[in-house]
Formats: sequence, structure tokens, C-alpha cells
Amino acid sequence: MEPIQAAEAIDFSAVALFWRSSLTVQVVMVMLIVASFWSWAIIVQKFLTFAQARKEAAKFDRAFWSGEPLDDLYDRLGDRPKGPSERIFSAGMTEWRRSHRDDGRLIAGGIGRIDRAMNVAIQREEQRLFRGLSFLATVGSTAPFIGLFGTVWGIKSAFEGIALTQDTSLAVVAPGIAEALLATALGLVAAIPAVVFYNKLSGDAERITGGWEAFSDEFSTLLSRQMDEA
Repeated sequence: MEPIQAAEAIDFSAVALFWRSSLTVQVVMVMLIVASFWSWAIIVQKFLTFAQARKEAAKFDRAFWSGEPLDDLYDRLGDRPKGPSERIFSAGMTEWRRSHRDDGRLIAGGIGRIDRAMNVAIQREEQRLFRGLSFLATVGSTAPFIGLFGTVWGIKSAFEGIALTQDTSLAVVAPGIAEALLATALGLVAAIPAVVFYNKLSGDAERITGGWEAFSDEFSTLLSRQMDEA
């Protein structure tokens, strides 16, 4: 019973395990902790960004379909539109005005240029929307292996300690194994939320960009109809 009592007297808290582990394992743990905090910062920031994008899109849709003339809406937004939907609309309207001659007639290929201008604007907004998600994917795919490396290194150090002391009692083996397994646990703590929220946020981002693309198609159709009626 003495080895068991000796093991029970050892502090197995996460902080104690960290400070007792080797420098290599400590570096691995710090990397995983930083990756986890960074992942959560990105997750919270993306939820706020996506909520704002959806709110802005809904507000702009109401203004766009309110019956207000498009030129008046464009003039009201000014040179610095605030949200993604407004910037996409402004890109299309800017090209629409540039594509008219002095006599008011549309220059050949104008609709194609308008489509390309809005597509470029959509791509810019899409890049902003997806920015940071690649980090979540990287953490989700690599954190378990980084934690496993720390575990393997910690177990190696534990066996080296056993060989030096020639003692295989629980009091000697347990601390080293516990320190090693803590690295694996931190790897999973970092990886699981990163994978879950990467899938969630990627789906949300695709739905938002899908809404922008649908608006772009509707806007192009509306401008094409006005051109045919002119």
C-alpha cells in the first residue's frame, strides 16, 4: 500500500503536471493553449461578423426593394458604403454609370462589365468573411498530433526515469504518465472546438455569400430589363 499512498500524496493538478513536465512537453502544452485561445477568439469574432453581415443584408434588401429609384439609393449611400451588400451594389451601380455614353445609351458589353465588377466585390467580401477559418482548420487537423507528440515525449521521459531509478512503483510511473497524457488532453481541447466551429462557420459563410450572389443575379436582371426598356 505504500506506493499507492505515495502516489496519492503527489499533486496531480493540471498546473502541477505542467510544471513537473519536461521543457519539450511544456512547449507543446503552451502551443496548444495558445492555439485554443486564438481559435476561440476567431470563433467569437466570426459569430459577431456573420451576425452583422446578416443584419446589414436584411436592412439593405428592405431599402433595395422599397421602390426607391436605384440612382437615389446609390447617391444616398455615397462614396463609402458601410456594409458588404452596399459595397456590392455600389460596385454594380458605379460600373452602370460608367457604361453609359453622353447620349445616355449603354456602351456595348456594359452588362458583362457590371457582372464582373460585382463578382470582384463579392470575392473581396468573401475573403473577409472566410479570413481566419483556415486557422481553425489547421488547429483541428494538427492539434491532436501535436498533443500526441507531447505524450510520446513525456512517456519517453517517464521510462528514462524508471530506467535511472530502477523503480517501477506507481509513485514513480504515475506522475510521468499523467504529465504525458495532459498533452493529449490539451490537443483534443484545442482540436474539437476548432473542427466543430470550422464546419459551422464555413456553412454560415457559404450561405451569406450565396445571398450576395443571388442579389447580384437579381440586380443584373433588373439592369438588363431597364436597358431593354430604354
